[in-house]
Amino acid sequence: MTPPVLLRLPDDASLRQMFHQRYGPAGKLGWGPSLRLRHGYYTPDDWYEALVAGLVAPGVRWLDAGCGRELFPNNRGLAEVLSRRCARLVGVDPDPTLQENPWVHEKVALGFDQYDGEHGFDLVTLRMVAEHIADPIACVRAIDRALAPGGLAVVFTVCGLSPMPLLTRLAPMGLRHVVKSWLWGTQPKDTFPTCFKMNSRAALQRQFAEVSMREAAFVRLDDCRTFARFRTLHELELGLRSLCHRFGLPYPEHCLLGIYRKG
Repeated sequence: MTPPVLLRLPDDASLRQMFHQRYGPAGKLGWGPSLRLRHGYYTPDDWYEALVAGLVAPGVRWLDAGCGRELFPNNRGLAEVLSRRCARLVGVDPDPTLQENPWVHEKVALGFDQYDGEHGFDLVTLRMVAEHIADPIACVRAIDRALAPGGLAVVFTVCGLSPMPLLTRLAPMGLRHVVKSWLWGTQPKDTFPTCFKMNSRAALQRQFAEVSMREAAFVRLDDCRTFARFRTLHELELGLRSLCHRFGLPYPEHCLLGIYRKG
């Protein structure tokens, strides 16, 4: 029997290591990473990647739900390392972009709720997938079917009450394509309809309790990436975050990182 996956949240040392692995050594950083380092800020993606890098030990059996064409869209080096490190890596996604994914060992072109993992995995990850799930209970049941006893599910998603998700609910799909392309350089094929049914801590706790899985850890991650392509605007949002923290206020735009253990 495989021992339970060891959970250890990233500390500053592991976050800094992941930061430099992703963006380069201190003397060769671009203006964006240099600015974020000066503010002592790590993005939600930095956090997620550092967490998963610590969870994927040699021998771990890993299922990535809704992975599309990338494990980590902006960190292909880490994707290659972890793909080689784990014993098994399965990607489940009905979208055709799955066929472009070079990192997963097995590709399953199904909706996640249709997949029977046969309790064969130690780790299930949902990276920016939960906001698209129309039937949360079917999703957590699929997670429960996939995980071996002691296994972990990691849900990395946006907060449904943050400003950008609230605006997203009001915008037609065509406008979302335009805005996302302008802000983040994404392609239309990487934009999907949203539901926001798993996008609060309370909702996730309630949904995982349906399959007797408990919250092992939860982190609220400030998201200062809205204007990351524009130097002056990015500096303003980082400054706003610092101001919020100085007065003990939460930064309004944030992501959720929830980790759930199967008993």
